[in-house]
Amino acid sequence: MKEIEFWFSIGSTYSYLSVTRLPQVARETGASFSWQPFSVRSIMREMDNVPFPPSKQAKVDYMWRDIERRAKGYGFAAKVPAPYPLQDFDLANRVAVLAMQEGWCEDYVQATYRRWFVDGLEAGSEPNLTQTLAEVSQDTARVVERADGLDIEAAYVEQTDRAQRAGIFGSPSFIVDGEVFWGDDRLEDAITWAKNPDSILRLIGARIRPGQPGDGVKSGFRDRRQEGKTLLYI
Repeated sequence: MKEIEFWFSIGSTYSYLSVTRLPQVARETGASFSWQPFSVRSIMREMDNVPFPPSKQAKVDYMWRDIERRAKGYGFAAKVPAPYPLQDFDLANRVAVLAMQEGWCEDYVQATYRRWFVDGLEAGSEPNLTQTLAEVSQDTARVVERADGLDIEAAYVEQTDRAQRAGIFGSPSFIVDGEVFWGDDRLEDAITWAKNPDSILRLIGARIRPGQPGDGVKSGFRDRRQEGKTLLYI
């Protein structure tokens, strides 16, 4: 199975779901993931996109309830509302970039999200940061000094540029062979694509319905390998 790139920003609420369940999903499916931190805030600013502004309280309330429901369905807790938005968003993610370079990214991200969504301690801030770094056997002073350095800042910017060039506009996102799957609810689709792209075409066609040109089904994707057969329109 092809490797799946897992693109996330610590600070994304829905990323909590993927971050928490990815290890079990990997064990059960045999999928492998490369963890890729980036700044979804930077991309959203360029898009003039504020997904959950205080002025849209009904949408904010729905987000928290939806995360709570989905977490329960997956078999883990989510104490909501969690502190949001993060005050130290960039520090949390620069630490993740450093962790990616040094090989402790997955453990760090899972631990800081757990403290954020289970203990109510804001990711990137104290005491979450020090407690999380201690859990993953890292010295806080060393990590913060490195994370505040120019080399990690440059790597953080490059990660964000890579995400944007790949067509990512939200977190969490998954990429397989250049195909972007956005949202925790598209994780299984990404795995299916990694195993066999043809199978997901059949799956999506079953979810919607087979279409024929001109029947009113708008096409965003066309499987041209099926020319001469029934085509799938999405």
